[in-house]
Amino acid sequence: MNPHKLAFTRVLPASELPPNAKKPLSIEGKAILLCNVNGQLHAISNVCSHNDKPLERGRLGNGWIACPTHGARFDLATGNALCLPATKPIATYEVRVVEDWIEVLV
Repeated sequence: MNPHKLAFTRVLPASELPPNAKKPLSIEGKAILLCNVNGQLHAISNVCSHNDKPLERGRLGNGWIACPTHGARFDLATGNALCLPATKPIATYEVRVVEDWIEVLV
């Protein structure tokens, strides 16, 4: 069996992440930020690609999150940097809901 095979990890009851909320998690040693924006779930790296600071205190917008340190914005679906000072994307992870539990593919 390949120890590096990706698998969904059950992380949180769906009821614990209401709309427009975020939840920082550590899954398989990765700092991940789970976001619920207008009922759409996203899992992204919780580390800004510009300055390695946590994104968990950042402002959520319509499909994006802004880094609280310098204001760089990232697309929640793709991880792409949307404005300076960030130029590199952040990691994104597949999310699903199974039996009212949020699961993230890591």
